[in-house]
Amino acid sequence: MPKYERLTEELTRQIEEANRTGRFPAVAFPDRDVIRRRDVAKDSATVWRPTFVHDIDKIMHCPYYNRYTDKTQVFSLCKNDDITRRSLHVQLVSRISRTIGTVLHLNLDLIEAIALGHDLGHPPFAHTGEAYLDELSFRHTGRHFYHNIHSVRVLDGIFPYNITLQTLNGIAAHNGEIECEEYYPEPLESFAQFDRIIEECYTNPAAVQSMMPCTLEGAVVRLADIIAYLGKDRQDAARAKMAEERMFFNEDIGSINAEIINNLVVNVIENSYGKPYIKLDAKHFRALRKSRLDNYRRIYHYAASFAGLDTTVKPMMGEVYGQLLDDLGQGNRNSPIFRHHIDFVNTVHYKRERPYEACDPHQIVVDYIASMTDNYFIELHRYLFPDSPLRVEYKGYFDDFT
Repeated sequence: MPKYERLTEELTRQIEEANRTGRFPAVAFPDRDVIRRRDVAKDSATVWRPTFVHDIDKIMHCPYYNRYTDKTQVFSLCKNDDITRRSLHVQLVSRISRTIGTVLHLNLDLIEAIALGHDLGHPPFAHTGEAYLDELSFRHTGRHFYHNIHSVRVLDGIFPYNITLQTLNGIAAHNGEIECEEYYPEPLESFAQFDRIIEECYTNPAAVQSMMPCTLEGAVVRLADIIAYLGKDRQDAARAKMAEERMFFNEDIGSINAEIINNLVVNVIENSYGKPYIKLDAKHFRALRKSRLDNYRRIYHYAASFAGLDTTVKPMMGEVYGQLLDDLGQGNRNSPIFRHHIDFVNTVHYKRERPYEACDPHQIVVDYIASMTDNYFIELHRYLFPDSPLRVEYKGYFDDFT
């Protein structure tokens, strides 16, 4: 039988009393303390458009936001409309984060901005594609590629939207592959400090692993990212006929998606209400960690190898990288890297300190590949290399994964 935990009666009464009297915990990040790179009048808060709503609108109207729809969450090369794409994932992260944030009386606009923007830098083919792009980038430049750091580049570099420091920090620090029992926000005073941290991340993996959000809102999104994918990926594995949800049984948080979300959200609220941190108790934290490792063992490693990405997409990405770099160096204006990327970026008219074309050529190539959807990447490779023997094979609607 599914097990759904509930808040204790004591905390329930405390929350009801706060709702009745209006005396809420003063833990939300206040809009008045927001920091932007530039003091621009049109980005100022108004009575109908508060500070972080500006960030939300910029993120949702970013050209790359559309591309969430055709980016793999876990299962690449799978034609199945019931399997999660990255667009649904970010909505689930936003919903779970705001559910927690509402009860804890956090800044919901800040939460939504972080959640909706947190994966904008994700390349095609999920974390497997990210590993391939990281390998290429490091081989050519000595600089790593991490999707969370690249999400900041999308919103602060490729498209200089003047997004707030608090939103960008929450996006950069959302690392959903590392769970913590407690999340204590680490103070962040300025963009100068933030820029130093981001720059270090390109060359020092430890800097990425150790980064923490500077707000409780960022901490909530970071934990909600794990909650959102943990059970949902099991649900998708079942729909792809690769695994059954209930084969992942965990007596502490459950096995199916609905149990996992309910029980982890309840535990977060129970242990975080009115506190200056976001916390799971020891039992639920151990269960979360075990469940995530179970997903890796039974889903993620298998999904990547099953799709045959190492023998198809990996060499294809190497070929695409090399060709685009050559086209850029030769100034081939007919190349897709000009017509589909540089010209496209330049149609978004935001003030830049220097022209986008002045960026390092390797960075422009990385930017372009990271922006691609799965299908676009496949079509681009076919366009650039029409005679290549490398071809991906999709699992169709009527094919079995078994």
